[in-house]
Amino acid sequence: MTMQITRLSCAPAIPRPDQALVIEILCQVDARIFFAVDLALELFDADGQRIWVRSAHQDQADAAWLPRGQFRWRFTAPEGGLPLCSGRLQATVLYRDGPHACRSNSESLALNDLTLGNGLMHGRFTLDGDPDPATLSWRRGHQDWFYRHFDHAAPTVGSYLLKDSPLLRGRILDVGCGDGITDLGMFLRYQPERLVGADPFRGYERLAEVAAAQGLPLDPWPAGLEFCDVDANHLPFADDSFDVVVSWGSVEHIAGGYLQALREIKRVLRPDGLLFIHPGLFYSNLGHHLGEFSAEPFFHLKQSREQLREFVLSTPPKRMDRAGHIASNAEYWQWYTELNPITVSRFEQELRALEFEPWRVAIRTEDIIEYSKEILSYPMQDLATAELYLSCWNRKLAKT
Repeated sequence: MTMQITRLSCAPAIPRPDQALVIEILCQVDARIFFAVDLALELFDADGQRIWVRSAHQDQADAAWLPRGQFRWRFTAPEGGLPLCSGRLQATVLYRDGPHACRSNSESLALNDLTLGNGLMHGRFTLDGDPDPATLSWRRGHQDWFYRHFDHAAPTVGSYLLKDSPLLRGRILDVGCGDGITDLGMFLRYQPERLVGADPFRGYERLAEVAAAQGLPLDPWPAGLEFCDVDANHLPFADDSFDVVVSWGSVEHIAGGYLQALREIKRVLRPDGLLFIHPGLFYSNLGHHLGEFSAEPFFHLKQSREQLREFVLSTPPKRMDRAGHIASNAEYWQWYTELNPITVSRFEQELRALEFEPWRVAIRTEDIIEYSKEILSYPMQDLATAELYLSCWNRKLAKT
């Protein structure tokens, strides 16, 4: 698998100070995906001293990731005057192959007996190609479902909360993996020995179709990436089977409570393994999972259960992109009724009671809470805490 510069060219071929300059770099990606792709363009004088450098990221023409295909950077500089009798122009692509920092081949152009414009200092990069980078999820941002899981959730788990731990190269279990997009993002970024996504609703069965639509065909299927239909309360894995367990937005959905699932997670997670967990917080403006019905703060706490049921079943939702899944109003209501009313303080106590030792924690809060009579009885912390992200060490005695 390679990232290869196939051509470096200038137009005009012999630039002069009164002419604009266009430099093109063609690059071939012969891999499923490479991450953090940037281009460095350098100018050296006749003695080999670098006198100028420009990176694509300075013009936001770098790429969070590129799939298999051919891509072109174009650097366009206006005319001007900077004397240079001879020298060398060099292009190199910097990228990551999973966890590994890499460099492409370097292509050079000899510059002899010419004058380049100081417009070089004011030039700008653009990036296009096949597939068009403008169509990829990292260009679409948080409004896009695939972006929120592949480009946001996966690095939030791996880098932000698990600090790119070496354990991510081992065996990973995702409890409640949903459609599997986050798992795909983690698998391609860390290239673990094994990653198992577990979810009884089997949303992951559409992953190949969803990924292909994003320019990431999964044919052949990545070796080591697995999915299974299992109940989190009864994980079919031996003790100490995994180095890392992930649970993003799933424990609040386990009907009847999640303590047994936490005990199962502890059992299958090796001693001193890492747990990442992001529970939905019921009393927040996000944790009720009914945001497609109303943007009114805490509307789920301001109505009786019967009023809320009638509202959800009779109101057309402003549907978000869910990678093709269209839920019915009845499904939304069922999901709501099954939610576990998780709060930060109680959840911390439960984790500590199971001897999970906190490592890294991030809490996102509301800017301000406007109280009304319907919510006066609720604790301030529960209303103000929007999201909890937490990583823990699994402290348990190794078997003898």
